[in-house]
Amino acid sequence: MPDDILDYLVIGAGPAGLQLGRHLAEAGRSYLIAEAGPAAGSSFTVFPRHRTLISSNKPHTGSDDPEFNLRMDWNSLLSGDPDLLFTKYTDEYFPPAREYVRYLEDFAKASQLRIAYDTRITRVERDGDFVATDQNGTTYRARRVVSATGVVQKSNVPPVEGIELAEQYATVSVDRRDFVNQRVLIIGAGNSAFETAENLIPSAAVIHVAARNGLKLAWKTHYVGHLRAVNNNFLDTYQLKSQNAVLDGRVLKIARDDQGYLVTFSFVRADEIVKEIRYDRVICATGFRFDHEPFVGAAKPKLVIDDRFPEQTCEYESASVPDLYFAGTITQQRDFKHGTSGFIHGFRYGVRALHRILERKYHGVQWPGVDHAATPAAIADAILARVNRSSALWQQFAVIGDVVVVDGDTARYSEELPVGYVHDTNFGQGRDTFVITLEYGPDHDKVDPFDITVKRTKQNDPTAAYDAAYLHPVIRHWRGGQQVGEHHVAENLENEWDKPAAHVEPLVNFLAAQLR
Repeated sequence: MPDDILDYLVIGAGPAGLQLGRHLAEAGRSYLIAEAGPAAGSSFTVFPRHRTLISSNKPHTGSDDPEFNLRMDWNSLLSGDPDLLFTKYTDEYFPPAREYVRYLEDFAKASQLRIAYDTRITRVERDGDFVATDQNGTTYRARRVVSATGVVQKSNVPPVEGIELAEQYATVSVDRRDFVNQRVLIIGAGNSAFETAENLIPSAAVIHVAARNGLKLAWKTHYVGHLRAVNNNFLDTYQLKSQNAVLDGRVLKIARDDQGYLVTFSFVRADEIVKEIRYDRVICATGFRFDHEPFVGAAKPKLVIDDRFPEQTCEYESASVPDLYFAGTITQQRDFKHGTSGFIHGFRYGVRALHRILERKYHGVQWPGVDHAATPAAIADAILARVNRSSALWQQFAVIGDVVVVDGDTARYSEELPVGYVHDTNFGQGRDTFVITLEYGPDHDKVDPFDITVKRTKQNDPTAAYDAAYLHPVIRHWRGGQQVGEHHVAENLENEWDKPAAHVEPLVNFLAAQLR
């Protein structure tokens, strides 16, 4: 056992672990990152299985503002170093996974992070401090543990009779020649399922995708974990009659005999008609779950959402184990299937917020902020300057916000706080507190954005701002734990909220009325 007690043991040297490690190193904290693989980002040597990322990589934006450019760069970690931007590694919009592996290794080296490679934490227990044990029996003692392992360690297997007979997305062959002229069933309706189906279109005879709860398209819901357009060519082969299909319903049973697989299927939209269908292959692509098995005794976290994720507080702390924190894709428990905490372009800001929470909670470091004059005009200028360029508010819409706390003649502007944290910790201490977010309008995911018969609000029209469906700034006024006002800034096609009559003056008037 190392002699020193660590401030933080971070488990996993993927994007979240590296991001947190950099923040901890810059703050001078005692930490160690334990990585099971031989290098940083080892999971990206396997996933995605077909070796192309679907996270946007846009080097050319027409802007030289690095903060603004992160809105279109979904892969870079936060460092302030222009040489550590992923956009310098490839100009492919959907980049190859191998380039991301190279990027993460370079980020770890350039950041001079303290990482123990080939160190798989197999047991975490609580004895006052945390005691973690690796596969070699070496133990590590830490005051706090941050699990940044992602959720790709363990497949999420649905409770279907015979599901053990199916091949798993994580291990099934990706060589389409292994499926020539075969009938294939893919269970799941997310990007891993359709990525697999897309790969098999040229070789398989028939492909059915079983979508228990139907399909949800990311361009409609604005949740990037729903089916992305880059993976939905398969839908063409279904609707244009090329032998493939999406089956709306539930797989009830999987059986196997000398003729292959016999799958019992219940069709939801056909009055629960039950039918048996023959296949040569069955693939389960139903996502992943957090592997909680290394955590034992008093260190074992409570699980939620069908036991897929550890339950977390607004501080990304386990709801049942004090001082056990989570970083990265695991934090999507807080905004499951609504926000971007499950993805790099979202959780990089969540990790930065986590670090600031830890600094404030354990080390007495106040949340960084800037003081402005507490006048409506000065506050409005600060708000609009931020919403016109902030990448955190853009990527973590409705989840992370800026906060203005008015105290006498001073307005303290703090950036990038989890909205839940602001409310649950009474961040403004009962004073006039303005929470600024970017949000879509109500029921934005219920309307087809390409349906021209659906009337939309006018651009730059402050009288219609409350009905805006597209992303726009929202300012909520809180005092003494109660919301006492709300203002929506009129939407704009190019997200430039700087028109005096449309954006500035209405916001100034709102602030003046609220501060009176």
